[in-house]
Amino acid sequence: MTPAPETPDLPCTRAESCVIACADTWRDAGEIMVSPFGTIPSLGARLAKSTFSPDLVLTDGEAALMLGAPPIATRPAELVREAAMPYRTVFDVVWSGRRHIMMMASQIDRTGNQNISAIGDHRQPKVQLIGVRGAPGNSVNHPTSYWVPDQTVRTFVEQVDVVSGVGYARAEAAGAGATRFHHIRRVVSNLGVFDFETPDHTMRLRSVHPGVTVEDVVQATGFALSIPDQVPETRLPTPEELDLLRTVLDPGSLRDREVKS
Repeated sequence: MTPAPETPDLPCTRAESCVIACADTWRDAGEIMVSPFGTIPSLGARLAKSTFSPDLVLTDGEAALMLGAPPIATRPAELVREAAMPYRTVFDVVWSGRRHIMMMASQIDRTGNQNISAIGDHRQPKVQLIGVRGAPGNSVNHPTSYWVPDQTVRTFVEQVDVVSGVGYARAEAAGAGATRFHHIRRVVSNLGVFDFETPDHTMRLRSVHPGVTVEDVVQATGFALSIPDQVPETRLPTPEELDLLRTVLDPGSLRDREVKS
């Protein structure tokens, strides 16, 4: 594994810290398909491909593989497509474990279950969301990470109202077919980075973004986190990464619309 580069003390917005945290999720991933949802995860994937993970494969979100890592505001008609990616071929990649998706989460709980379907009783929800979509199949067929742009006790909950993405306890209960490729790599929020690298696969605080305290994270979490004795800060971008993000990938600062700085 290539170590993360050392970084000087640079001015960095909260949104930029989130981009770096998302990018590091794909560090040294090799030749896999990356599917990020949301502006900041998409920037993270592009930044990773442009720097330390050049073998990542990005799609146009429809039916083609993109050439390079275009700026986030590139219009579909301006994308340079490297190869066709028919819909049926996507499933060949999905089922082989050679994809790492970063989905959003309206709710996530301490064992990694994710909800994007509905808030409240599923038979008569208070809020109807987008439905489970492909989350169950995604989360058991290849590595999955999650992006939560507004961490509160309403998004980090003891138990999700509807299970869309499958967490560790449910995957284990379902048997070998659900655990073969199941791996929740990271959860990135506007406050910090989390993983499930604990003996019982419950959520652990991995780092806090600059300007955030551990207590800030605890106050915004609706369950007991695993917290190491020493919690580092999310690394700062290198000068090259910061310049690439600000001048090439996102000169219009769309990242700041998703996470206020």
